[in-house]
Amino acid sequence: MESADKRYVSRLTRDTLALILAGGRGDRLQGLTRWRAKPAVPFGGKFRIIDFPLSNCVNSGVRRIAVLTQYKAHSLLRHLYRGWGFLRSELGEFMEILPASQRVDNEWYAGTADAVYQNLDILRDHDPSFVLVLAGDHIYKMDYGLMIAYHDESGADMTIGCIEVPVADARSFGVMTIDDEFRVKKFDEKPEHPQCMPGRDGYALASMGIYVFNTQFLYEQLIKDRDTPRSSHDFGKDIIPSVIGRYRVLAYPFRGTGGDAPAYWRDVGTVDAYYRANMELLGVTPALNLYDRDWPIWTYQEQTPPAKFVFDDDGRRGHAVDSMVSGGCIVAGARLARSLLFSNVHVELESELEDCVVLPDVSIGPGCKIRHAVIDKGCVIPPHTIIGQDPARDKERFFVSPGGVILVTPETLGQEHHLLR
Repeated sequence: MESADKRYVSRLTRDTLALILAGGRGDRLQGLTRWRAKPAVPFGGKFRIIDFPLSNCVNSGVRRIAVLTQYKAHSLLRHLYRGWGFLRSELGEFMEILPASQRVDNEWYAGTADAVYQNLDILRDHDPSFVLVLAGDHIYKMDYGLMIAYHDESGADMTIGCIEVPVADARSFGVMTIDDEFRVKKFDEKPEHPQCMPGRDGYALASMGIYVFNTQFLYEQLIKDRDTPRSSHDFGKDIIPSVIGRYRVLAYPFRGTGGDAPAYWRDVGTVDAYYRANMELLGVTPALNLYDRDWPIWTYQEQTPPAKFVFDDDGRRGHAVDSMVSGGCIVAGARLARSLLFSNVHVELESELEDCVVLPDVSIGPGCKIRHAVIDKGCVIPPHTIIGQDPARDKERFFVSPGGVILVTPETLGQEHHLLR
């Protein structure tokens, strides 16, 4: 991009306010969201899910950010205060937290659009030219500056970020039909029978939950929606269908840098999707590059010593193959294969982990055999525990996903302690 274009995008991003919707329950993640909001769920060895849209904002030059929270927000708030306090207010940067606080008519946030409506006075105080609305629970890397520039240059009232997904998966998303000029002609929220894209059999065009609005247009639509009887006050169900055909609503296709292939974007809203996205990181060249210095993912990370592998005797040599091991971990005569360990995990003598995702502060006793599992934060696995070898026994003790992933939480182990999640 030429320097003049960079200055143009920089001006647009400086005049944009990002709203990250981070209040969802995340019930499909089962025990992983028992004590935490979905955006606070750990991901990728050291991050939280919300770190990805937040990092995209900072890396894109959108440094006026508000995070809207509601359910089970304590660990999310703690993470935001610890890890995202580096923005400088004297430079016009900030990360504000907008909790559901019954600001309007003593009501909690009733939907995504209502969450924004209840903070209109705060938005007016910031007086942005554009409002960037983001979901706080997806994993991806994206330059929002390019989308904001596309929105501005095209004269759109609203622009929707979209990506191609298999039709079988499209039932979980808003599905769009567009014309040759990328104008949105139809929008169906979570349709039972998604419509395929023209010339792309088997694929549908799905909303990423990323919207750019002209600010005054957003205000008008939110107020109109608030006064609409029987509205669920949701962007996908109510706002978008009401403006299509009456205003200029465009789609912004999110594509990768390698030609026409769709870029990396994952909705990790189920145990299977969460497990799969974490396991993808173990590949030799994963689609999501966490080692990219040009687009770093920022987070709060406690200070921990390096990971350590101890014992070098035959039969009890600590080692890991095709695995990621975070700081503070000790692998003491245990064996890891295709597994991801978050911070401060201890695995004792002669234990074996295969195809596992182990969240922070887990202790695994000696002689355990665990495979195809997600182990939640703070679990203490007793010695000689066997998980992943007897499906019937696993279902008696733990949640087992449709894809066969075993979710182990402190509660399923009878450890009813309320850790800071």
